[in-house]
Amino acid sequence: MDISEKIINKLTKKAAAKQEVYRVCKSFFDMLKEVINELSEELSKNVLPLDKHVKILYTNKGEFEIELKFSGDILIFHMHTNTFLFDKNHHIWNSNYVKEDKFRAYCGVINIYNFLSDSFKYKRVNDLGFMIGRLFINKEKHFFTDGNGKMSFLYNNFQNDILDKNKLKNIVCELMLYAMDDELISPPLTEVQVVSLHQINQMSQNMKLKTAKKLGYKFNSE
Repeated sequence: MDISEKIINKLTKKAAAKQEVYRVCKSFFDMLKEVINELSEELSKNVLPLDKHVKILYTNKGEFEIELKFSGDILIFHMHTNTFLFDKNHHIWNSNYVKEDKFRAYCGVINIYNFLSDSFKYKRVNDLGFMIGRLFINKEKHFFTDGNGKMSFLYNNFQNDILDKNKLKNIVCELMLYAMDDELISPPLTEVQVVSLHQINQMSQNMKLKTAKKLGYKFNSE
């Protein structure tokens, strides 16, 4: 096989497989928008009569981003536009399903991040968020999840798990529960008690107080 044939082979097989992964992943991301929108409306109907101050808000942030706000949390769903493989030690390679066709290992990914709602409300640009989950999808709609809490084992049978609308809803619900259970923790006093006059003067102007669930809160110079 000469070099031209090798290029043609790569284009017709690998590139085609990656493009199919992208199309499948994008279709599920569009479905995810529907799921989150419907779920936010469903939850709002049940929650608002009990407490009008508790709001669940869905926002379509563009072609590849979704925002879901609830209680004191925000979940950001972001679809990466590239296709990924896994390192040689990843469990996916042990599957007969993948051994039969290595192109089944190519996956699109949807990353899920958790931020505090107040970080957005008060434009605290120094606040930190955390990736709490990832959803990997291949060209044949097989998928698995990883991340924190139940995301680490919720769907881990790549060979048999096929994504659909109900599974997407279940994933979103589990992510919401995890975010609400992950409390904002106050750090020890000794970690935050030293502060400069400059920091105090700048705090109200630039929101220099860095806040994140894993940190509690601290000044950005520490």
